[in-house]
Amino acid sequence: MTARTTRRTTAKSRIAAVGAIAVAGTMLLTACGDQTNSDTTKTEGGTKSTAPLFDKLPADIQKAGVIKVGTDATYAPMEFKQGDKIVGVDPDIAAALGKQLGVKIEFTSGTFDTLLGALPTGRYNAVMSAMSDTKARQEGLDDKGKKTGTGVDFVDYFTASTGILVKKGNPEGIKSVDDLCGKKLAVQRGTTYEKAAKDLSAKCVTDGKKKISIEAFSSDAEAQTRVKSGGAVADLNDSPVAAYIAKTAGGGTDFEAVANKSDAGPFGIAVDKKNTQLRDALKTALDAIIADGTYKAALDKWGAADGAVTAAAVNGGK
Repeated sequence: MTARTTRRTTAKSRIAAVGAIAVAGTMLLTACGDQTNSDTTKTEGGTKSTAPLFDKLPADIQKAGVIKVGTDATYAPMEFKQGDKIVGVDPDIAAALGKQLGVKIEFTSGTFDTLLGALPTGRYNAVMSAMSDTKARQEGLDDKGKKTGTGVDFVDYFTASTGILVKKGNPEGIKSVDDLCGKKLAVQRGTTYEKAAKDLSAKCVTDGKKKISIEAFSSDAEAQTRVKSGGAVADLNDSPVAAYIAKTAGGGTDFEAVANKSDAGPFGIAVDKKNTQLRDALKTALDAIIADGTYKAALDKWGAADGAVTAAAVNGGK
């Protein structure tokens, strides 16, 4: 399994937010990552950045000076709110990309399952939300194989596996996803993990075991609350998110995280399939920040170095 399909997804997926973080489900919250403006020069047409990769961007983005990014800022440590600012792994990586490209990268928070649908409208230029790169998303298909959109291209920048978040002390002794048969599972709606839970339940039945009872919530914070109260045995998340929640929620006294490392898959920055110039500019910028060390610094800051990639890739998900 991998992230948000939520693996925020592979057919296994994403969920998020620390219990202490207020859920901004349907509210739209806008904030920028820790970015600094690149040097600019004045031209007859206006202001032109002298950043190394500025000329690789589409003309409309060069003119605007900003890449508008959709995210669901309830998924610490990948993206979440501190005060009025969206922070985390993704905003810090984006800030480094912005310095290479010579534009601001501006994050707006919305609900996860609406983000991709906003790309063709121009509301966002890209989506960066711990989103798993999957063939279904590339082709615009839902979890039943039905066409729901035009599909997207992904620039893969991180890898994650499934993390199983359980109550502190792990009272049910969950060691892997196979131990969830016959149990009640809480997940975030619209993520790859919701689909993964359904697939796991079907496998349980095929193996002669009891099915999984699945409760889907609009936010991962709600799913976490369900686990904490004992109403569900576990919540599925991306591995770095589950580990972060276990470390921070209740001062580390609320949860434990169990990693399922065999199903690692990529997170990608999603762009409209027609916007190949932006896709390629982001790929080039990602390779640049991997080479200069700012990518590694962003991951190290949040304890997410295990998910590092060595090179950018396009549509590497399965």
